[in-house]
Amino acid sequence: MLTFSEENYLKAIFHLERTHPTGVSTNALAKEMETKASSVTDMIKKLSEKNLINYKKYQGFKLSQFGMETAIAIIRKHRLWEVFLVEKLNFSWDEVHEVAEQLEHIKSEKLTNKLDEFLAYPKIDPHGDPIPNKDGNFPKIEKKLLSECQEGDEGVFIGVKDSSSVFLQFLDKNNICINAQIKILQKEEFDHSLKIEINNNTIMVSHKTASNLYLQL
Repeated sequence: MLTFSEENYLKAIFHLERTHPTGVSTNALAKEMETKASSVTDMIKKLSEKNLINYKKYQGFKLSQFGMETAIAIIRKHRLWEVFLVEKLNFSWDEVHEVAEQLEHIKSEKLTNKLDEFLAYPKIDPHGDPIPNKDGNFPKIEKKLLSECQEGDEGVFIGVKDSSSVFLQFLDKNNICINAQIKILQKEEFDHSLKIEINNNTIMVSHKTASNLYLQL
């Protein structure tokens, strides 16, 4: 049995490995977890003793196969609970992360599988992040940042890069919601802001906003 803290560390390492493929450093993990390097060192020792991570001198640490499977299972639970909270309990997408952080630590694999079945096996969570299946496989989702699109491109808004509450609330205020149809009408050379057509309305979005919106072209 893992503690909540150990599970949170595994999840953090999983996400960091995407940008640190050769190994995650203590400092990188400390920054991610917003804690001291000494606390990370203590946790790394615990996780290593449980065969959840492998450490290589001068390269950092990576999840072991067992650690990877455990981290993916936690992420699966988190994202399924987010779908449940939005679709069945009418939570807004900026509210669900903190609640799902608590629910993801429920140990019952049967409950997770039943939840997946009840929700009709969703492929993405409310923020557009892929949900792994019970075998730990993530669905392949072709997506592109709005900021990387060209004039004339069009597609469906399927997810966000920044899932912070303040950004999601900003999108709500501007009526930019998941599954909206977006067409790029004009791209400004000066500041790379975009004029887009969304749900039959024309609006301007900043480069910063466009850099956090994923489209499926």
